[in-house]
Amino acid sequence: MANDRIIVVGAGHIGIACSHYLRQDGYDVTVIDQGEIGGACSQANCGYVAPSHVLPLTTPKTLREGLKSFLRPRAAFRVRPQLRPSLYRWMYQFARRCTHSRMLDAGKTLRSILNVSADEYRKLLADPTMDCEWHDDGLLFVFAEEKALRHYTETDRMLTEEFGLSARLIPGEELVSFEPALRQGLAGAYLYEDDGYLRPDKLNSAWSRRLETDGVSFIEHCRLEGIEKNGGSITGLNTSQGPMQADRYVFATGAWSSRLAADLGCDIPVEPGKGFSVTMTAPEQLPRYPFLSEEAHIGVTPFAGGLRIGSMMEFAGFDDSLPEFRIRQLKDAARRFLQHPVGAADTHTWYGWRPMTWDSLPIVGRVPGLSNALLAAGHNMLGLTLAPVTGKMIADIVAERPSDLPLAALSPARFS
Repeated sequence: MANDRIIVVGAGHIGIACSHYLRQDGYDVTVIDQGEIGGACSQANCGYVAPSHVLPLTTPKTLREGLKSFLRPRAAFRVRPQLRPSLYRWMYQFARRCTHSRMLDAGKTLRSILNVSADEYRKLLADPTMDCEWHDDGLLFVFAEEKALRHYTETDRMLTEEFGLSARLIPGEELVSFEPALRQGLAGAYLYEDDGYLRPDKLNSAWSRRLETDGVSFIEHCRLEGIEKNGGSITGLNTSQGPMQADRYVFATGAWSSRLAADLGCDIPVEPGKGFSVTMTAPEQLPRYPFLSEEAHIGVTPFAGGLRIGSMMEFAGFDDSLPEFRIRQLKDAARRFLQHPVGAADTHTWYGWRPMTWDSLPIVGRVPGLSNALLAAGHNMLGLTLAPVTGKMIADIVAERPSDLPLAALSPARFS
């Protein structure tokens, strides 16, 4: 019923989006978070809203890089050897899906939700109160070496044939006139003109303020400590701020979701994939376009008055160190592409844990065996991009509305 009370656990991009669509349907929504609104991976990512990102992480190339990384401690994509059986079970299941056919299957599922999410963002960000430095001029995939560009040409052809997704090729000799911040001598780039970007921390602030005005309650520094159940439903939550009850519960708990598996009674194969970023004052020349480099494993985003370089991927558990060499790696990688890659001062260095699933698909849907619990987690590296469509799917499930979206493919029940 539309006047039911719903508690959303987690106030990152996904939790905020879920509360938006649930409140739109008239529910009484409270959002709790162990930290602050829009923290963790929702604050310092590169801000891409990228419907072009249809290819999952589960590719044959990723499997090869992951196996090599055991012996390369400073690899940009690295699996650190650990004494955790759950990691090796996850890696085994991940490896099974690193085939061409399974890659295409996952990509088709992603394609169907990426487009909807981008459309939802455009509607949301038409509101002038949603001031978050939104730009929708496109995203560049830049290549330093001719070999890498030729290889991506095959990927571009496959994306066009399999997904109807095409990009504009910008040859190396035209690249600097197109994007003057780039260095001379690069091989070329592909421009995905339907992609956009925004500043994620400003999105979180603007969106949560709007929701508070609409009646959503946010409670920060409220840690979930236990789940009370009776039969096939949740009866309440034990939190660091006392017991809380609602009619329904949505768990948008990101990389921490697997810790709820025992309480929720279902498998939640989410592994933390550690990423890094550095935000700095504006260099002498800011890029006009954000860009990605597959060769260097980095993303670069220009913001008003600053530049952010991010990426890397470490499967190292909940390791909470911030090695200086990772920040140096990001800056050194950017030097291959930008004439002026760094600003005068770093304003923010960051690490965070991305919620990685072994099939590269998010987990969205009812928790098996619990009538009033839903999961919205496991968004891999697409949490920002997929936030609106996730909120829309959760609201549709709660309201029992028919949906054209691939709910079965994303359901938590697929791991049972």
